[in-house]
Amino acid sequence: MNSNTILNPIQFHLTVTRLCYELIENHDDFSNSAIIGLQPRGIYLVKRLKKELLSILGDVKIPVGTLDITFYRDDFRRRETPIAANKTEIDFIIEGKNVILVDDVFYTGRSIRAGLDAMLAFGRPKQVEMLTLIERKYSRQFPLQPDYIGKSVDSLTSQRVEVEWEEINGKDLVKLYTIDE
Repeated sequence: MNSNTILNPIQFHLTVTRLCYELIENHDDFSNSAIIGLQPRGIYLVKRLKKELLSILGDVKIPVGTLDITFYRDDFRRRETPIAANKTEIDFIIEGKNVILVDDVFYTGRSIRAGLDAMLAFGRPKQVEMLTLIERKYSRQFPLQPDYIGKSVDSLTSQRVEVEWEEINGKDLVKLYTIDE
């Protein structure tokens, strides 16, 4: 497989910082907003966003949670080996709040559709927005569009976008993999 770097560690950090400033523009002090990361990979972006937001805003309360979408996925029963469930951690009420759903890569829209279904078990938000680090264009299967985009990538269905996190892989990096023929 060939790989091209989409975001190097410096670009990665700048992109997350820019996304935080965009959130601040629209959500001010987050007094009526909450950020929810989709399991399994959106949680790393949520943690990074919260850390950066607190460094910018200082001592504010930002409700942050994680949401397991395993049983809401439309391919849950189609796999030979079941998907392992993750832990949902939402210790706040989302009723009437502005909720930002977060995932690392936005591709077909299926994960977000599942996230919307799963989130409704915790109440009815006032508004829902979507934030993604990488948007893969040209592959939508649902009429969904992220509100906050770190970087858009034109990619083929045969390609794969991989987000590496310092916490897991030792450095922040985003790569686009192409299968050699």
